[in-house]
Parts: sequence; structure tokens; C-alpha cells
Amino acid sequence: MAHINNAALRRPIESTQYTSEAYTNLLAAHRIRSSLSRPHNCWDNAVAESFFATLKSDLVYCRPWPTRVAARSAIFEYIEGFYNPRRLHSTLGNLSPVAYETRHFQVAQSA
Repeated sequence: MAHINNAALRRPIESTQYTSEAYTNLLAAHRIRSSLSRPHNCWDNAVAESFFATLKSDLVYCRPWPTRVAARSAIFEYIEGFYNPRRLHSTLGNLSPVAYETRHFQVAQSA
């Protein structure tokens, strides 16, 4: 994966910056697809919102975190050890994200 300048990808302050030509060009240059499609449509980000709600209820709010490092480590383990390989998603045809990607790449390679 190409190195991306973190300063260039800081979260835009204004929502209109997400659709600016410079921002979309930066995403395209790094082969990143934006999750936004239409302004003022709350359903566009429903999958991401659902993920963060699940992460918070399953892990983040369950206990206090002594350090940021401990929280980051636990979040990584939750995502890579449970959420991506085992949690089934209705938006992915009741597959886990890993199973969905595996199937997607198998279909793409056989085409």
C-alpha cells in the first residue's frame, strides 16, 4: 500500500470538503473510494454507524481503559480477531467481512 501523507487526510472541518475536487482527487490517487454518495442522506453511512455502535457497546464502554495504547490494542484485536473474521453481516449476505472478501476475490478471479 502506498504511503499517504497523514496531514493531507486529516478529517475535513466542513462537510463540503468531503466532496471537494481536491479531496476526491486525493482519494482517487490512492485508490480509495469515499463512503459518501449524496449530501444530507443519513442512510449513506448506516453501515459505518452500525459498526461504531457495535464496537462501542461490545468493547469500548464495557470497562475503563488505563491507557490509549491498551484501548487501541483491544480495538485492533476485536476488529481483526472477531468482527472481521467471524461476525455475520446482513448487508454482506450474512457473511463475515473476511468471507465476503474471499468470495468476492474468488468470483473476480474466475471471471
